[in-house]
Amino acid sequence: MGLNLPFLTKTFMLALKGIPVSLEITILSLLFAVIPAYYMALARLYHIKILSQIISIFISFIRGTPIVIQILFIYSLLPSLINAAAVRTGSSFNIFNTHPVIYAVVVFSLHTSVMLSEVIRASISTVDNGQFDASYALGMKQSQAFRLIIMPQAVVEAVPNLGTLTVNLFKETSLSFLMTVQDITAIAKIEASYGYNYIEAYIDIFIIYLIMCSLIQLIFYIAERIITRK
Repeated sequence: MGLNLPFLTKTFMLALKGIPVSLEITILSLLFAVIPAYYMALARLYHIKILSQIISIFISFIRGTPIVIQILFIYSLLPSLINAAAVRTGSSFNIFNTHPVIYAVVVFSLHTSVMLSEVIRASISTVDNGQFDASYALGMKQSQAFRLIIMPQAVVEAVPNLGTLTVNLFKETSLSFLMTVQDITAIAKIEASYGYNYIEAYIDIFIIYLIMCSLIQLIFYIAERIITRK
């Protein structure tokens, strides 16, 4: 049986409407992950007592469990627990009215914060410790040295890995359909369910993600070239 080309074309155009949702989740997850990732990286880099151990356990949990399990926990189990607590306390708060995109951002922010902390930690580690001594010799405080000397160099080193992380995050947002988010994958799968044209739908999803991930890689490649020229 050949491909249903009219359906493939129609679904492709419909699935394109899910790109803004996938990009929104990707960008928001990165933004919300930056600050936690930064401080997690510093805590582990400088071996802050107790805190670094707690963070290590959290990182092990996130990296050691499938993201699907994390989605099911945050989207299914956690709201039920919160709702049960609200009922017991007599609160009228209804957690089930929360928009599914919020759940998606929470899941991917937690996941991204762990991955991003590793990127930041590795990038800071590449900067020579002698930079601190030179900064102190110029009369800078530790916070000033870190902000003005260390981080700008670390950012340059982080760009390639940050690009890879962003591409992976965008691909992982395809699991947002498990939280009823109307993203690229969800739109294509819904259309396919009417006539069981799943092969065509998966081809559409493949092409869209291939194009989008290639564009993201190109953006970071250009950013890396611009930064390294300075």
